[in-house]
Amino acid sequence: MTRLVLLGAGLIGREHADLVMGHPDASLAGLADPSPEAERLAERLGVAHYADYASMLDEIRPDGAIVALPNRLHAPAALACIERGIACLIEKPIAGDVADAARIVQGSERAGVPVLVGHQRRHSPDIRAAKRAIEAGELGDLVAVSGMTLFDKPANYFDAQWRTRAGGGVLLINLIHDIDVLRHLVGEIESVRAFTSNAHRGFEVEDTASIAIRFANGALGTFVISDNAVSPWAWEYTSGQALYHPVQPGPSLFLSGRKGALSVSDMYLWRHARETDHWQDPLVREHRAGDGSRTYVNQLEHFIAVARREVDPLIDARDGMATLAATLAVARAAREDRTVTLSEMLARPAEAA
Repeated sequence: MTRLVLLGAGLIGREHADLVMGHPDASLAGLADPSPEAERLAERLGVAHYADYASMLDEIRPDGAIVALPNRLHAPAALACIERGIACLIEKPIAGDVADAARIVQGSERAGVPVLVGHQRRHSPDIRAAKRAIEAGELGDLVAVSGMTLFDKPANYFDAQWRTRAGGGVLLINLIHDIDVLRHLVGEIESVRAFTSNAHRGFEVEDTASIAIRFANGALGTFVISDNAVSPWAWEYTSGQALYHPVQPGPSLFLSGRKGALSVSDMYLWRHARETDHWQDPLVREHRAGDGSRTYVNQLEHFIAVARREVDPLIDARDGMATLAATLAVARAAREDRTVTLSEMLARPAEAA
């Protein structure tokens, strides 16, 4: 039985707690969060409650820790785990900025303590199936990708004031997941250009963005995102894997290569019947189904294996830092109206915001 602890008992923290409690190979040994709600949650679950995580880590000495704290607290919490030799799963983003992410990377790699970043979509059956198709060469060399995340958040979502201010917009809350999937499926991002808008809500932060992406392998991409538009085109709907959203089967991401094209999450692969066929010949459509597994269960099972030192993290600290840097590059590209490279963001981490 793998003994885990939880740092932070907010919305996603409570979901992690329920997942751990329901897993046959893991136990929740403690919960650290100073809020009265967290104390009541610990009592309901029958686990030890702590006001501060350092005391919990020292007293329980768990096999692994799940960090579900506010972004700015990710770095000190992760480093506290690393210093004690405790593997941790950090909710996205890995940190509040690239400089803090770099501290986690350095600490993890120097100590040899694994860090898994909670970009849960990489554990989703549709993304797994897409990755298999790409690695099997079914699409050939990737040429172009286009995707969208469009949904309508309710007004009361913004009662939490931090969501109306810098760092609380659709880029760091939502786009970061899409950026991670694009890096995972297509390849490393070389540079981005972007536009953002807050024209309809008028908050300090953006609610809509359009992005042009150049990948290091030569592929080009576009992406549009908004949390202020009605549509069925978002992974949260199309995958059927999200915790709080209805299922709207269909595609939200389109990948095209020299040999074929794939739509995700409906997982249809389009190709020519013969190698000599071209744009004037009909296409064949085939289905590439997932395995029917559940994303968040898959992520927990992977973390259990990471905590036991049986596997390396699918998304380690360095990988999570690159996703954060690419997402912040979108914000900078829009703000400064220019092309921003990933190497620029990673070369000067203290300025990458």
